[in-house]
Formats: sequence, C-alpha cells, structure tokens
Amino acid sequence: MGSFSQSLKSFFSPKDMSVGPPAVRIAEFAIPMLIGNIAQQLYNTVDTIVVGHYVDTKALSAVGVAGPILNLMLALLIGISTGVGVLVSQYFGARDRKMLSTTIGNCITVTAIGSVIVMVLGTLITDPLLTILDTPEGDIFRWAHDYLIVCFLGIAGTFYYNILSGVLRGMGDSISALAFLLVSAGLNIGLDLWFVIGLKLEVMGVALATIISQTISAILCYIKMMHMRDVFDIKLVYFKLTRVTVEMMRLGIPSGLTQAIFSVAMLLVQRLTNSFGDAVMAANVIVMRVDGFAMMPNFSFGQAMTIYTGQNVGARKFDRLKKGTVQGTVMAVAVSAFFLALILLFGHPLMSMFTDMSKPGAEELVEMSFGMMCILAAGYVAMGVTQSLAGVMRGAGDTMTPMWLSLITTVAMRVPIAYAIAAFTKSDALPKGDYRCIPISLLVSWLIGMVLHVIAYAAGRWKKRIPDYPKM
Repeated sequence: MGSFSQSLKSFFSPKDMSVGPPAVRIAEFAIPMLIGNIAQQLYNTVDTIVVGHYVDTKALSAVGVAGPILNLMLALLIGISTGVGVLVSQYFGARDRKMLSTTIGNCITVTAIGSVIVMVLGTLITDPLLTILDTPEGDIFRWAHDYLIVCFLGIAGTFYYNILSGVLRGMGDSISALAFLLVSAGLNIGLDLWFVIGLKLEVMGVALATIISQTISAILCYIKMMHMRDVFDIKLVYFKLTRVTVEMMRLGIPSGLTQAIFSVAMLLVQRLTNSFGDAVMAANVIVMRVDGFAMMPNFSFGQAMTIYTGQNVGARKFDRLKKGTVQGTVMAVAVSAFFLALILLFGHPLMSMFTDMSKPGAEELVEMSFGMMCILAAGYVAMGVTQSLAGVMRGAGDTMTPMWLSLITTVAMRVPIAYAIAAFTKSDALPKGDYRCIPISLLVSWLIGMVLHVIAYAAGRWKKRIPDYPKM
C-alpha cells in the first residue's frame, strides 16, 4: 500500500523535463495536456450541439458572433498566462524556490486585477461591438448579448482556472491539470443539459454552465497548489506585486497583444462572415468547433515545447534544446496528421451532430461545413511545425518573434486576402462574393506562417534571450 501511495503521489507531482530522454519527457507532458484539451474542446462542442439541437440554428450563429468578442477580452489572460508559464518553468528548472513562490503569488494578484478590468470593460462594450459587427437584429443579437454578459460577469473563474492550471503545467504537472479539466468538462456537460433543456435558459444556459464549471476547477487547482509546499510557498508576502510582475508582463504582453490584434482581425473576418448570411455564419461555427479538435495536438505540443525549453534553460542544459525541438516537432506533426485523418474520414457524421438533420437546410449546412474543413486540411500539419517552434522561442524568453510573425500572417495577410477574394468573386449569382474566401485566407496564412517560423528559428534570434547560451 505504501509503494502504491508513493507512486500515485509521484504521478500527480511536478515533472523535471531537464533530465531523461527528451521525446519521453515531452510526450509525458503533452499527452495528458492533449487529452485535457480534447476534453475542453468537447464541452465547448457540447455547448454548440445543445444550442443547435434544442434552441435554434440561429443560436449557433449567436455563439459564433460572440466568440471573437470574448477572445478579444481574454487577450489579457493570454498575456498573463504566457509570462507566468515561462517564468514558472525557468525558476522550477533552476530550483529557485523564492522566485518561484514570488512568481506564483504575483500572478494570483495580477489575475484578480485583470478579472475586474475585463468584467467591467466587457459588459460596457458588448452591445457596441455587436452593432459594429453588423450582427442581425432579433434572436441572434439577443442571444449573443446574453452569452457575452454572463461570460464577462463570471470571468474571474475562467481567468483563475486557466492561470492556475498553467502554473501546474509550468512545473511539469500536466496530470493534475488534466484531472481538474475532466471534472470541469463533465460538470459543464451536465449543467448544459440541465440549464438549456430543463430550465429553458437558451444560450445563456451554456454560458452559465461554462463559468460555473471553470470556477470549480479553479478552486481545485488552488487546493492542489496548497498541498505543494515542498516545491514553493504560498504566503501573503508573495502576493505583493514586485519586479517579477514587470518581467511577467514583459514576457506576456507580446502574446497578449498578439491575441488582441488577432481577435480584432477575427472581428473583421466575422463581419465579412456575417455578410454572407445565417447559413454561412452557422457553418463557420461548426467548422471552428471541429477546428478546435484538429488544432489540439498543435497547441498541446506547442505548450509542451515552451515548458520543456523553459525548464532546460533554467537548468542551463542547452545541449537538450535542439534534440528536443526536433523530436517534439516530429511528434506534433505526426499526431496532428492522425487527428486530421480521423476528422476528414468521419467529417460528415461529425458535423451532422451540430444540427437537427430533420430540419430544412440541414444537409446543405453539413456539406458547406465539410467543404470548408477540407480546404483547411493541409494547414493543420503546417501549424504543428509553427506551434512547436514558437513554443521553443517563447520558452527561451523570446516572445516578440512569435508575436511579429503572428501579426504578419493574421493581420497583414489573412484579412486582406479574405476581403480580396470576396471582392474578386462577386457576381450576379454571388453578390457578396464566394464564402470560401474565409477558409482559403486562413489556409494561406497558416502555410506562410510555417515558413516564417522555420526561418526565424534557424536564424537563432531567440538564443539571444539566453545570456549564457553557448556560441555554435
């Protein structure tokens, strides 16, 4: 019994990624995170399925319109979590208990401040942004409004869940983060069904289910951290903002700014999407939900590479970086290709889950969605390379290079390409242009982004963020 208890404790403990075979350490971290991301995407998907079946097809459009606005306000979260993740992994790798404790305490304080800012600002700008996006009046506008207001009022739960689970991952403990995510996913699905089907709360019900489940998971993450006193300390003195907060912001602001600008670009694309009508709006939501599953390997291995690089930089084991980068990228591409094959093979039945197939227009909606997904297909493998190399650069402390590359591909390329294709394909039959401009522009930006990240990694600017990196 004693050995089993010890093994179980070890299973849920932080993992040192600066020792052992790189591929094994990366896989040990990435696979639980991948499972967790799939679970998270699953309950996001259940949200969509529930509103598509039990509310209305327009409810799908409402959730789709709300997405870019919510993501814009979550940009601050992305910035904080990126900075925290890099510092936690580096201080954990360096065995610097005091700085690790200070980083964690500061991030808890910053998250509280950020939650209040986003809650107030988000509720104020919801209706103006929905109007700017030319959101159709009536049910779509009302449902999108309800969804966003509930999400903003409960934003603290979302912020703390993502930040605290990121702290656990930064120390290599992706298992505990996975366990709490599975709790959140199961609770969210149950609450979805109760709120929407039982209480008839419509789109507001799925938003309530999300913030309640994430708040409970945030509490579980904090309880777990309170039992990790052998690694760091949680004391009031560490909650006082220090220079660590400045460093956290220096590392995180580029990612947060990237996400903010990315969200603005998505708002512009959403405005174009809205111009094509309800059917294209609903199809785009379905594609984005399936896209979430296709992207999971890329995001999981990208974050694994950030933590792997951060811990090895902290431990000054630079010889492991190149080997880990190659092995991690190969695994990311292989797993992404496998997921993509499954999605394309089972695409039609998968997409038919999002709507009531007995309703008029359902078949056309599924065909439209599947066609858009096929256009995007090759881009997912390319994103495996992009996310892995961006993860290495961020883990080394270079968050600026991935930011600029994201801005180039998302803002300078995708948005103009989408609008240009729409303009050039206008005709009597297509007065607004070809709706496929949306996935085509995204595919082009992904492919160019992969090439630019390979060039940036090979150029080695990211190494300059490491003062004592050996010259090669």
